[in-house]
Amino acid sequence: MAPQHFLVVAFPGQGHINPARALAERLARATPGARVTLSASVSAHRRMFPSLASPDDEVHDGAISYVPYSDGYDHGFSLFACDGDEAQRYVEAFGRVGRETFAAVLDRLAARGRPITCVVYAMLMWWAAEVARERGVPRALYWIQPATMLAVYYHYFHGYERLVTEHAAEPGFTVSMPGLPPMAIRDLPSFFTNLTDRRLVAAFGDIRRTFQQLDLDVDSSSSAGGSRQPMVLVNTVEELETMAFASVPGLDVFPVGPAVVSLFTEGESGTSGTAAAVGDLFEHDENGYMEWLDTKPARSVVYVSFGSMAAVSKRQKDELKRGLAASGRPYLWVVRNNNRGDGFDDAGDERGMVVGWCDQVRVLSHPAVGCFVTHCGWNSTLETVACGAPVVAVPQWSDQDTNARLVVQWGIGVRAATDVDRVLDAEELARCLELIMDDREEGAAIRASSAAWKAKLQQAIAAGGSSGLNLRTFLDQFANDA
Repeated sequence: MAPQHFLVVAFPGQGHINPARALAERLARATPGARVTLSASVSAHRRMFPSLASPDDEVHDGAISYVPYSDGYDHGFSLFACDGDEAQRYVEAFGRVGRETFAAVLDRLAARGRPITCVVYAMLMWWAAEVARERGVPRALYWIQPATMLAVYYHYFHGYERLVTEHAAEPGFTVSMPGLPPMAIRDLPSFFTNLTDRRLVAAFGDIRRTFQQLDLDVDSSSSAGGSRQPMVLVNTVEELETMAFASVPGLDVFPVGPAVVSLFTEGESGTSGTAAAVGDLFEHDENGYMEWLDTKPARSVVYVSFGSMAAVSKRQKDELKRGLAASGRPYLWVVRNNNRGDGFDDAGDERGMVVGWCDQVRVLSHPAVGCFVTHCGWNSTLETVACGAPVVAVPQWSDQDTNARLVVQWGIGVRAATDVDRVLDAEELARCLELIMDDREEGAAIRASSAAWKAKLQQAIAAGGSSGLNLRTFLDQFANDA
């Protein structure tokens, strides 16, 4: 038999490529002799490998190969730097061009004697599932958000859309979905309630199509008389979200997270530094931030980052700057270079360091870091749980409100109050930092919960832990079905 060949295909965003690459690494380690290929868009591929002789060449990096597809925007696309018309044009091209070029990737690999035996399509990549189905290639969805979010979307598209839409303007209205704790409208994805921003409406369409692909897999299995449910790999840890898995009995769910390369390669020869750097779309700052952290006392530094996608407004940056200064604590603040066009000035406070990008897991793991002010993207949320850093949650859009709710549920942080534009003011930031970093009872309880969850995640990723066992179960079921 030809060796197994997994093709992991991801949307061209840093928050999508990071967990896709981590899963590719895990698949390669768990299946000796198998081939693993990661496919991202041409624009992302060029940023991941800027020194290629030909920018679209296939790359072989140890156990993983990288082959790009085109989404029709080979010079890149930013949702928050466009209007609604441009967002709609991108979504249309993404489905049409992406489908065509992804099919060509499968043909090209087959012609080279490396046919794909399983397509693992990350969320939003619905057309990859469509191509795989048409060719009879086994497939699995890779859900890169929490299992709670998977369950919320699943029920929204299967009977709860009307109820949520009718109460979209009532943030405190409570929705009870099967198997999940009651959730307020404010805790659900912003896609459900922000119905006027055409950029978000366009992006939400690809999430809807992702679940339509799952429904097609359910229908095709039933019509063939089979009992195999659609397989979904989830970037979470079983112990974190027990209730959510029982909430979606129609899916075969495998929690295999946290999908963070450096957590699984820590201490291995040749992996330090390189493992985290491959796949980054942003150049790491050379300001010596780790050496700077080395000079700070334990639990004294505030780390601030709002992720790789959202554009932080000038007003928000001004408020953050005032609040950090008012706290009197040293801080490390990530302000991306592509988010400084408004005249942002990082001078004036010798206690802080501002960088364009950094190795977040290394920062969160540093003993000097005492708090993480975050937008609560799922990668950042999982990383802070894995590293044991308490959180000030400042969600902005998409799944981040739900993630912030989980942060509070787990007892590892607080959700900051923001205004109608989602701006966190300086006084509220200073209040939250004081609560978490002071030696009062509430802060001590949060730090204790953070340490306890860190220990549980370390157990999950250790040899014999739940994440490795779940991945093994997935691979065994896949091999039996092949």
